Amino acid sequence: MNFNRESGVLLHPTSLPSKYGIGDLGKEAYEFVDFLYNSRQKLWQVLPLGPVGYGESPYQSFSAFAGNTMLISIDKIMELNLLTIQDVMPIPDFNVAKVDFEFVKEYKQKLFKLAFRRFCSYDNKGYQNFVQENSPWLEEYSFFMALKEHFGGVAWNCWEKPIAKRESEAMAYYKNMLKDEITYQKFLQFLFFTQWQELKAYANEKNIKIIGDIPIFISNDSSDAWSQRELFEIDEEGHPIKVAGVPPDFFSETGQYWGNPHYKWDKIEEIQFKWWIDRFEMLLKIVDIIRIDHFRGFEAYWEIPGNENTAVNGKWVKAPGRALFAAIEKHLGKLPIIVEDLGVITEEVEALKREFEFPGMKILQFTFGKGAEERFLPHNYEIDSVVYTGTHDNNTTVGWYKDSELTQHEAMKALKRYFDMEEAVSPEDICWKLIEAAFRCNSVIAIIPMQDLLCLDSEARMNIPSTIGGNWDWRLNKEKVTEEIKRRLIELTDLYHRNQ
Repeated sequence: MNFNRESGVLLHPTSLPSKYGIGDLGKEAYEFVDFLYNSRQKLWQVLPLGPVGYGESPYQSFSAFAGNTMLISIDKIMELNLLTIQDVMPIPDFNVAKVDFEFVKEYKQKLFKLAFRRFCSYDNKGYQNFVQENSPWLEEYSFFMALKEHFGGVAWNCWEKPIAKRESEAMAYYKNMLKDEITYQKFLQFLFFTQWQELKAYANEKNIKIIGDIPIFISNDSSDAWSQRELFEIDEEGHPIKVAGVPPDFFSETGQYWGNPHYKWDKIEEIQFKWWIDRFEMLLKIVDIIRIDHFRGFEAYWEIPGNENTAVNGKWVKAPGRALFAAIEKHLGKLPIIVEDLGVITEEVEALKREFEFPGMKILQFTFGKGAEERFLPHNYEIDSVVYTGTHDNNTTVGWYKDSELTQHEAMKALKRYFDMEEAVSPEDICWKLIEAAFRCNSVIAIIPMQDLLCLDSEARMNIPSTIGGNWDWRLNKEKVTEEIKRRLIELTDLYHRNQ
């Protein structure tokens, strides 16, 4: 896939400003698109948009197809006359710096329920068309979420056994008993996708493309695992038999134990990869470019027994990546895909990436954090790549630079030598030097996290891998988005020809 030489910003919608405690698809999202447009940026990268589950991680979703209903804009519901100003008042005093997920959910769900009671689904052709077009995943997801609500939010393998195992009598009984809640869940998905498509259309009108994210694995506590467990390494009781992660490395003595069930690739091949083809097709309806997470796992994956507590006792198992991407390409054509190919990457992974012409990722923090070998320095990045100062899993660039381990490492000397810096260079100067290096290098796409544009310290970090709590909750203070930042972005974009 040929990409234009462009640049953009990484910011998940939950991080947008909003008076309702979490970023949403309302006014502030449109203003962020305006910021990108006025700064001559062409790309907006987001994290996975699915409904978040354990730990509020967008990579642990209740569905591989559904949308995160916490992103639904209350103001846009009011425009539909389903809520009034009296309904939403008083607005709680939400934290403007961090998302308090439970507080937000309690407030917004109360309003969603009220809006639903005023919604006449039978008279709404848009809703009826949405339900019909998305029924393959929407029916199962809405039923799953209704059941989850009924059973107090616990994982599906803790439900009553007849419904956990999808016995026919139990399925019929609960579908009838929970029919209103099932319709409510469909209503929320209708709102999310309607609001998102309106926002995406606005961005596309300004020649801004959305880069979406597709996690390689699904959560065990998801409608996908419950409704299609034959495709996953899950036992009769609903527990994962073989789970995902990465082996021990320089960063972790015990590796990373993610706990997601692995795929039964033989079963998925039997259905000619239909589940994966449907997943890509769905995502391409709501984004313009797809970033594949953990691409390495499509060539070979680290398989850990489900009864282990760490990733140490795992093994590499081959995956049918070539057959999968050939099937996707056959059905959907050549797709606009970039891939996360970080870590220890084998020649087989590189060959798979080259065969399908998927640009990989370059992270400037990693470039200097591992000795700054000449071949890995920014001026030697290949064109067919996407460069970042850091990602959602990295510290902010300012936080990274100020880290005591880096200051004592040879990488600090290499960093200063590469940028010809004096000892007294400030963290903010380093931040913009790395941003400029990203814009200047050969990589066809340059993406800068919003935190780095603002030169924020570690408190603005989005995620610390393999930790639970305190992640994914950073929020943008739009008052810090100054005209000076816009000016510098325009200057770099024009200087290094990233507005093509």
